[in-house]
Order: sequence, then C-alpha cells, then structure tokens
Amino acid sequence: MRDDGGSFGIGFVAGLRSMTACAALAFAAAEHRTRGAFIPSGPGARGLATAAALAEIAGDKMPFAPDRRIPPSFAARLAIGAVAGTLLGRAARGAESRTSAGRARGFAEDAAAVTLAMAVVASAERQSRA
Repeated sequence: MRDDGGSFGIGFVAGLRSMTACAALAFAAAEHRTRGAFIPSGPGARGLATAAALAEIAGDKMPFAPDRRIPPSFAARLAIGAVAGTLLGRAARGAESRTSAGRARGFAEDAAAVTLAMAVVASAERQSRA
C-alpha cells in the first residue's frame, strides 16, 4: 500500500474483518504491490490468511461469536488502525446480530469487506504505476 488512502482503506477493512485485511495484504505482497518486505507472501502464508479470513467470516455468524467491541477484539483491530471500520461496521450491522436479519447484514458486511480490500489493493497498484 503506497498511500495514506490505502493505509486507511486496509485499516477500515480490518475493522470490518481483520483477517480479510491480512489476506489482502498477503496477496498484494505476493504480487509485489506493497512496500513492506516483512509481509509474508508465500503460498503457505496466502493459504493460511485466506483460510483464517474464511473462518472469521463463518465464525462471526455463530451464536457464541464475541462482540467486536470487547477489549481483546477491539485491541487487535486497533493494532491495524481499524477504529473507523470497527465502529461504522457495527453501526451498519445493528445491535442484534444473532437474528436472521442480523446475519444477513453480516453477510453484506463480509461482501463489503472483501470488495473494499480488493479495491484498496487495486488502487494502490494503479498509483504505484503512475
């Protein structure tokens, strides 16, 4: 990610789905679209990050999934700079995430996180070429 907008964007994605942001960065690093040589980019890292992202998406729909605002969850998201995504994503999803409507909004949030992650990475690539 080569710009502040990309950094904010991937941070926002992390607030929505923290492992989706990790997976997006692993794929971007594999294609040399990041500045960070420290980002794991091998096939194993990409597979693990993708599996973790899918597990997070599935786990978020479980009745025992913790609220993203509890201290351990929120601290992990803060570490990636995801305050906006955490709070705005939660507000958009609504307070009752264990109902059918709440799960439907959760799936919409998942789609938004994946789409935004892809858009942020693509935007950073276009800017790096310019």
